[in-house]
Amino acid sequence: MKEFELKYGCNPNQKPAKIYMKDGSDLPITILNGRPGYINFLDALNSWQLVKELKEATGLCAVTSFKHVSPTSAAIGRVLPENLKKACFVDDVPGLDESPLACAYARARGTDRMCSFGDWVALSDVCDVTTAKLIAREVSDGVIAPGYEPEALEILRKKRKGGYNIVAIDESYVPAAQETKQVFGVTFEQGRNNFRIDEALLENIVTENKELPQDAKIDLIVALITLKYTQSNSVCYAYDGQAIGVGAGQQSRIHCTRLAGTKADTWFLRQHPKTLALPFRPGMGRADRDNVIDSYINGNEEDVCAEGIWQNYFTEQPAPLTAEDKAAFLAAQTNVALGSDAFFPFSDNIKRAAKSGVKYIAEPGGSIRDDAVIDECNKNGMVMAFTGMRLFHH
Repeated sequence: MKEFELKYGCNPNQKPAKIYMKDGSDLPITILNGRPGYINFLDALNSWQLVKELKEATGLCAVTSFKHVSPTSAAIGRVLPENLKKACFVDDVPGLDESPLACAYARARGTDRMCSFGDWVALSDVCDVTTAKLIAREVSDGVIAPGYEPEALEILRKKRKGGYNIVAIDESYVPAAQETKQVFGVTFEQGRNNFRIDEALLENIVTENKELPQDAKIDLIVALITLKYTQSNSVCYAYDGQAIGVGAGQQSRIHCTRLAGTKADTWFLRQHPKTLALPFRPGMGRADRDNVIDSYINGNEEDVCAEGIWQNYFTEQPAPLTAEDKAAFLAAQTNVALGSDAFFPFSDNIKRAAKSGVKYIAEPGGSIRDDAVIDECNKNGMVMAFTGMRLFHH
């Protein structure tokens, strides 16, 4: 297939629209089901690069959940602890532990379930049946993978009344070294970002504490590769092989750090005993439960524990998650990793990161206030590596 006509571009008024290879060669993808759109393909091609690089860097299968050209999370294939299984709504899945790919999907899709609603999924490996069953029960626009087991493909083809977007990509495809795009009729050209992210990038440790264990290195690699495909400015918190908070597309670095930190806090608090014990009414949909849990944790649009409101969601009135409950639970969370796609210009970022249990940091360095940032890390006993490489993505 040399080109594919799209229904429209980013918006319905942007017609005609298509994807094709500039050199006239065949597209490196095969559409197995559905009719993906312009934004679907932006998500698919960016997300595929992320999981491909994450697998190459760690040796483990990887999955990412994408929405509006940024990852909501990314994860490698590690078995989930029981509390996390329950928080991710996968504690009822038989054989989950036997499928590393399904474990990676459960982590990636379960990290920020509100932002992942209607996502695009990328799998580093051939989609197996367990993973397909998990994808089938979530609200999602499509999936890209190097292949699909026959039964897995049939499961996914039934999704969205037969219209689910399923794309296979050629694993051996390597794009041209130079890439171009147009903005307002002006053509931009640059070298493709082939920068390799691995453990060697973490050798320049600039803090007093220089103990960087292997698990922390993997978490920092997860954070940095996630950032490489996140709309900038961006900051990413990672823990136990998965991105647990992504702050994308903010103009201020501290806003990235706060946004990502709040998401990381919410991820931890989904595993609080009070949250896990919420007595939901039978038959409540997964998305509705996500919204209620988010309100329960963050106190958003309504007090879901209040009289006259809790009856809409629960079989009995739950005890509220108090500020004291949250503070005590979050204070016990440690060894979180944090990556930044550009240098931290002020130490306020480090202070905010410390509130979410961050102990390990990787950032490019190069700010005129590097000394103040390093000093704040030292005050908190953190380990920080200067990578020397910015990871902006637009």
